[in-house]
Amino acid sequence: MSIILMGILIFIARVIDVTLGTLRTLSIVSGRMIIAFLLGFVEISIWLFMISKVLADIYENPVLGIFYSLGFATGNAVGIMIEKKISFGHIVIRVIIPFAEKNIADKIREAGFAITTFDGDGLKGRVTELCVACQKDESRKILAIIKTQVPNPFYIAEQAVGISRIFRPSYLQTTGWRSVLKKK
Repeated sequence: MSIILMGILIFIARVIDVTLGTLRTLSIVSGRMIIAFLLGFVEISIWLFMISKVLADIYENPVLGIFYSLGFATGNAVGIMIEKKISFGHIVIRVIIPFAEKNIADKIREAGFAITTFDGDGLKGRVTELCVACQKDESRKILAIIKTQVPNPFYIAEQAVGISRIFRPSYLQTTGWRSVLKKK
């Protein structure tokens, strides 16, 4: 097998291995034990095969080390891009808005999200803090609601390691047997 072909194979395998490692780390943080286990198994299997090949041939072909290193760096970037697309886990969004804009909380509640508000004092007067726990992929919708009223809000999004419960929007209108149960 030619050195360039072997280098490309090492690069691709390393990208896959590091991408899986990034997703495994995120799974651990999110508490997804089975997914983390499976990703870890596949990740280390690929890594063992690749590192043994690189270490066996690196003295004769140092370019393999470059392919290996480029695969590592690219795998980190690919892993982050995939995480942004799938957005697993929960976050807590804290938004500081002017006190006069307090009606935003009602709009967020109307969209089906649970929100808690806190009144406080900011640099330029009274403010309200909005606090929402949600799935990561729902954060854009919440921020879009806020930005309709406050064009440039100050917000902080934090990874939530543990949540006792979360209120999700219900998109299904209760019909049939669900509506009977709801009336009780």
